[in-house]
Amino acid sequence: MLLCTGKATKQIDSLQAETKEYVAGLQLGATTASYDREHTVNFTYPTKQITRQRVEEALRQFEGDIMQVPPEFSACKVDGKRAYLLMRKGRDVQLKAKPLHIDEIELLDFNPEEMTLSIRVVCGKGTYIRALARDIGQALDSGAFLTSLRRTRVGKFSVSEAVNFDEFPQWLDKVMNQD
Repeated sequence: MLLCTGKATKQIDSLQAETKEYVAGLQLGATTASYDREHTVNFTYPTKQITRQRVEEALRQFEGDIMQVPPEFSACKVDGKRAYLLMRKGRDVQLKAKPLHIDEIELLDFNPEEMTLSIRVVCGKGTYIRALARDIGQALDSGAFLTSLRRTRVGKFSVSEAVNFDEFPQWLDKVMNQD
C-alpha cells in the first residue's frame, strides 16, 4: 500500500495510473459469486483435463490487450449505483467488457492434487484480478476463484522496499526529522 501525505497527495492520480504487479492464488474447479473467498462456492467443475501445460497455455491468451468484464461485485457504476450494492440487494447486474492491458502473466506454482495455482501478473489500470481468475477457469473448461492477492509493485515502488507497518512510526519520525 502506498501512503501519500502532504504534497505527495498530488501524485495519487498518476500513481493509480502506473503499472501494477500482483501475486495471486487461485483455486481451480469451483466458482463463487464474487470470484473470491468473500462468498462460498456456488458451483464445482471437472478438473481432470487441467495440466500444468494447459495452465501455461491458457495464461498466454491473457497477455497483451484484452477485453475483460468486471466482477458484478465491484465498484463499477450501473445507472449511478455501485454494482456491488445492487448485487447485495439481489439485483442482477450486467457489466460491459472493458479494454485493458496485461504485460505479463507468470505461473509461479501449480499443485495438481489440490488444483491450486499461484501467478504473478503485471498489468495496467482497471484490471480485476478476480475477474482474471474467473476467465482463467473458463479458459481451462472449468471454474476458478481467487484465494489470495498481494500487490507487490506500483510503478517504481516495490513491496521489497516497503516499511513494515509496526516500524512505520519510527520510519516516519526519521523522515520528518531529516534536513
